[in-house]
Amino acid sequence: MGLTHFAIKSDGNKIANPRHLINASHNLRRKQKALSRKKKGSANRCKARIQLAAVHERVANARADFQHKLSRAIVDENQAVIVETLKAANMMKNHRLARSIGDAGWAGFITKLEYKAAETGVHLVKLDQWFASSKTCHCCGHKMPEMPLHKRLWQCPACHTEHDRISTLR
Repeated sequence: MGLTHFAIKSDGNKIANPRHLINASHNLRRKQKALSRKKKGSANRCKARIQLAAVHERVANARADFQHKLSRAIVDENQAVIVETLKAANMMKNHRLARSIGDAGWAGFITKLEYKAAETGVHLVKLDQWFASSKTCHCCGHKMPEMPLHKRLWQCPACHTEHDRISTLR
């Protein structure tokens, strides 16, 4: 799971991150500004507050719908599903990434995957957060000792296979 791609399947297919909150940000900004201009305690402020809440609800419903459909498709297509257990709360301390991480809704997606996998008998494996999936070659298993975050493409020194950092875990 990531920010540019919501998920990457074992066949290399990348599922785009829909960015529901970011796509609705213009509408949210407009409704929030309209709310802040209203006099506190007025009927018009109450209406504006309800309109703002409706936009937030649409964003939440769109995110939940996407997660339900994707988790159902993944569970139906596979016999085993492997996910990274990322500490989103720690990652959200970075103010530059916090909105995007919250918008992705990884925890909700994993919860939906868990119960759907349990329903259908699909094995769900959660990888440790410290497992170096982006630095491990999926062909030969060689682990790169050190690799900076800005390096997106790398070549395995053992088998000379070219890897995209995002899709190395297959």
